[in-house]
Amino acid sequence: MTHSVLLAEDDRPIRTALERALTLEGYQVTAVADGIQALAAAHRERPDVILLDVMMPGIDGLQVCQVLRAEQDRTPILMLTARVETADRIAGLDAGADDYVVKPFEVEEVFARLRALLRRTTPEPAGTVGAVGPGAGTDGADGAGGPGESDEARVADSGVVEAADLRIDGPSRRAWRGERELELTRTEFELLELLARNAGIVLDHSTIYDRIWGYDFGPGSKNLAVYVGYLRRKVDVPGSRPLIHTVRGVGYVLRED
Repeated sequence: MTHSVLLAEDDRPIRTALERALTLEGYQVTAVADGIQALAAAHRERPDVILLDVMMPGIDGLQVCQVLRAEQDRTPILMLTARVETADRIAGLDAGADDYVVKPFEVEEVFARLRALLRRTTPEPAGTVGAVGPGAGTDGADGAGGPGESDEARVADSGVVEAADLRIDGPSRRAWRGERELELTRTEFELLELLARNAGIVLDHSTIYDRIWGYDFGPGSKNLAVYVGYLRRKVDVPGSRPLIHTVRGVGYVLRED
């Protein structure tokens, strides 16, 4: 199946190189040079995925993302950014982006992230969604390991997951902590659902990368830490009991302490 990509990048050499590489990879590419053209192309062509540079003249990538999300356009968006500070990356996620790549980047990493985003927009066959299987945690690491659904997570036939005071409705992609509904991006929702389905089980970095992104970006990647940090801002608000915990050197776990 040929997927369509909208590429918005104002740097001509980068845009040309990416357009060529994506075409050779089998994508149908529409390449534009600024945010105004990106919005027009997104409205006109309805691409399968958008590759969006943050720094562009006129309307920048963050504004493009905000406009599309305000229009209820849920097309997956992968941001390209030269900004390396965590706060800058969080701004992109807050604007509604699904993932980001930091410049300079390897084109294979861009391909991997695009494939992961496209996989996540394709509904999984019935019966494939659930907790990670045996050995998904790390044995001996703060209660990790163990097959099947966590004893601390309750999963209804309707697809609703309950863990602690969290309630996650998979089919509608909505989540609540107590009576408060959480405003989550696609990646945040999937990460929270994965942790909740395995409540009490420590999930290592490679397991989470594989389940959420479909690719392990290695120990040097800060991608997961950024998403966990941003998810905590929405779930573990001041005055509430923290649920998302870091197990240093291993991974993350959702549990009530």
